[in-house]
Amino acid sequence: MVVDAPESLRFFRLTVQYDGTAFRGWQIQPDHRTVQGDIESVVSRLANSPRTVTGSGRTDTGVHATGQVACVGMPSSWRASKLKKSLNSLLPDDIWISSVIPVPPEFHPRYDALKRTYRYEVGLKPLCASPFYKRWCWPLGGTLDQSPTLDRILLDRAAQDIVGEHCFAAFAKAGQPERGTRCNVHQAKWSDTDLGVRLTITANRYLHHMVRYLTGTMIDIALGRREIEDMASLLEFPHEFTTSPPAPPEGLFLHRVTYPSDDSVD
Repeated sequence: MVVDAPESLRFFRLTVQYDGTAFRGWQIQPDHRTVQGDIESVVSRLANSPRTVTGSGRTDTGVHATGQVACVGMPSSWRASKLKKSLNSLLPDDIWISSVIPVPPEFHPRYDALKRTYRYEVGLKPLCASPFYKRWCWPLGGTLDQSPTLDRILLDRAAQDIVGEHCFAAFAKAGQPERGTRCNVHQAKWSDTDLGVRLTITANRYLHHMVRYLTGTMIDIALGRREIEDMASLLEFPHEFTTSPPAPPEGLFLHRVTYPSDDSVD
């Protein structure tokens, strides 16, 4: 196979949105449909040669994205506007490229990232059990006998407990290799939505399933199933305490990846 020399390629940063329902996550896997696989198939077709698409990080089965970032090298004749239009005309309906910008050849969407922001949507109204809503939230209002009442004060306190640098080993999926267990959470806050509540969390890095375990534990605290003191105990003594079950993947969105060139963006 002939590989293009770097000087013959033009590199582009893609911002990708996708509904993760039908995908086995971002990363290519044999015999499974993945977001990376679908995009690589299209860009390879456009380039008339095999192309590799590198993402800012993995998302798991069922997890969505409104701000995944990827990079691809294309023949030098390609321009950003043409690439965006061509990709969106050929990609399936559950993937959309919201922006394409040229980047230097050394840009790496994973290793150059300063921080990543996730959102988790919790649906509190019975309507959230509808098939038109439940694929994009945790339909808590449709799984209980009555609409749940969350203690917002406790919910906010639990979120504030995780801000800063901590060991999040208790909030990682068991058996998964991790590059250390300390993460620096820059922001964690809950806000009200039309159908429920939303967690927005920004950190320099995450452990496997970390946001989902955090969400499940905080919701249990707000429902009165756990004590607020559990958050601090889980951070301080991760091997002596157990989290609540993780929130389901359907409510999780990779919202934004921030780089040095756009760190001033909120």
